[in-house]
Amino acid sequence: MIKLDQIPVKQLKGVSALKEQELHAFGLYTANDIILYFPFRYEDYRVRDLTEIKSGEKATVIGTVRGVPVLQRYGKSKSRLTCKIQVGIQLITATWFNRHFLREGLIPDREIMLTGKWEQSRLQLTVSESEFLDAVKPSAKMDTLQPVYSVGGKITQPWIRKLITATLEQYGSMVEEILPYGIVQKYNLMNRAEAITHIHHPGDFAAGQEARRRMVYEELFLFQLRLQAYRALSHRRQAGIAMQIDSQWIREFAATLPFELTDGQKKAINEISVDMRRNYGMNRLLQGDVGSGKTVVAAIALYSAVKAGYQGALMVPTEILAEQHLKSFTRLFDNTNIQVGLLTGSLGERKRRDMLASLQMGLIDVVVGTHALIQEDVFFSKLGLVVVDEQHRFGVNQRSILRQKGIHPDVLTMTATPIPRTLAITAFGDMDVSTIRERPQGRKPIETFWVKHSALDRAYGFIRKQVALGRQAYVICPLIEESEKLEVQNVIDVHITMQQAFPDLQVGLLHGRMSAAEKEASMGAFASNESQVLVATTVVEVGVDVPNATIIMIMDAERFGLSQLHQLRGRVGRGEHQSYCILLADPKSEVGRERMKVMTDTNDGFEVARRDLELRGPGDFFGTKQSGLPEFKLADMVADYELLEQAREDATELVARDSFWHDSTYARLIEWLRNDPLFQGEQID
Repeated sequence: MIKLDQIPVKQLKGVSALKEQELHAFGLYTANDIILYFPFRYEDYRVRDLTEIKSGEKATVIGTVRGVPVLQRYGKSKSRLTCKIQVGIQLITATWFNRHFLREGLIPDREIMLTGKWEQSRLQLTVSESEFLDAVKPSAKMDTLQPVYSVGGKITQPWIRKLITATLEQYGSMVEEILPYGIVQKYNLMNRAEAITHIHHPGDFAAGQEARRRMVYEELFLFQLRLQAYRALSHRRQAGIAMQIDSQWIREFAATLPFELTDGQKKAINEISVDMRRNYGMNRLLQGDVGSGKTVVAAIALYSAVKAGYQGALMVPTEILAEQHLKSFTRLFDNTNIQVGLLTGSLGERKRRDMLASLQMGLIDVVVGTHALIQEDVFFSKLGLVVVDEQHRFGVNQRSILRQKGIHPDVLTMTATPIPRTLAITAFGDMDVSTIRERPQGRKPIETFWVKHSALDRAYGFIRKQVALGRQAYVICPLIEESEKLEVQNVIDVHITMQQAFPDLQVGLLHGRMSAAEKEASMGAFASNESQVLVATTVVEVGVDVPNATIIMIMDAERFGLSQLHQLRGRVGRGEHQSYCILLADPKSEVGRERMKVMTDTNDGFEVARRDLELRGPGDFFGTKQSGLPEFKLADMVADYELLEQAREDATELVARDSFWHDSTYARLIEWLRNDPLFQGEQID
């Protein structure tokens, strides 16, 4: 029996070869993709009374033409059309821009439906849409919620609406239920076919809400089922490495460190050690604020793995960060015989060949690298522990490829983007979570100031004073080169400006388009205080560690999200001296001003993350395109958190049942798992 995902879009009515290519560009290949292409909002054409509408709101009203239309032309092709319309007992002014052709139809006593923005103080409606209500042709929009889809190119709003409606009419009966009957009953959910139809054509508001509830739960449940099933299969295999780790090794190594471990670090190390001793693969998330000492925890885990007879790998998102970690590990392992290597894309052919051979022969104990680690020709002798830094920069599949380089190695992922623990456990359901909240002893809180561009000279003076004390400064810019679209500072121009502002200082430059050698030279000069000011893009966002840098000035700070601002702020405050963050910003929006306020109010990354979730929503916060989290069509991980939590409980309970893996009742779900790339090579039964 043919299924919806086996019907290509070219077979749908009205889809030409050109339209087929356009649909493919939107990721729409089958009839199933089309009916699951949900609207991101609705145009509300429900007729309302003027007394119900707040000033500034968009609304639909019905009125009667009472005045003579007045047309004003200006410019070459612009016009303003106004007319008095009676709505209920009120006489309002309806205003159309560039709709001069409507004047002929504005006949006294003619009924008209208007949609637009209401201005209470002026009794004016700025009309975006209007429709004369003739008895012969009733309005198709009146009292409806019209779906609005993401469109572009040759795909127009009316065309995609028509295509989706036609596809539902032709193939809607083929929609299969995927949720178990017990769950549908438990939550009194609308059946799947009906819910999909109501998402596209809500009819009344209540039906639309019920349809959304059903499909949101389905999205969250399937997401959780994927994670919980993967976790269950990993544990069931018991194919992990049960490392023989002696706690004495860890104590001896910790004693060589020039600082005392915090309680949070000790607790995380203990949790990781327990996992590494178990006979199923560790899959743990280590989250901690900027500068909380996650790298040391990772180093101790890698040290333990090597002492137990295995190799370790650390994968990071950028070459700068890889080089930074190489230096850190070389320093931390100075008193041991552990051999640390580097594998990045810019490594010369000969060095790369030597590194690959050393890894395969087991001559390198710990390798630090970028995506280069997951290339096909990379082999290990005995990979036992994989550490992934800034895990949200890598997808689940990328992490999985690195894991496959060994025989079920343990995996530790780290993030400096802290999120509430309950949300972390729910969002990353296939992982256990360790959290470090404290900062190492002696670290002083960073003082953060919001400065407007008009006070730039004062900021320069402050930087000069710090440099006179022997300190250094970062200056961060959003873009590399000029952009006509964004009027923001760019790193090339700012570098020139800073050289002019500080002619007696060495001003370095660092951005992503520089070669590896240029980046290394620039960072090396800054690390050794040969350059006192470093103008950079966000390539310094994570991992770059120069304890003598005490100022970071972020240009056009309103362009950054809160979590990224907090990450950038964490580049200073890494030594004994008091550090400062200067946010140079003239935010135009309330959200922009709120971001600046949050940054000046708190240094707590968990509080910053909570506010960032509120202001931005989870899509931007997690970076869904990279994080392995799905780009939900309807669900919102924060707004729908209760449903997310419920879905996690239901999925966990279901995969724990033996019947789930064998009973025909769950055949659709098992088939869905088998088709997921995460389960390739897994025996699901």
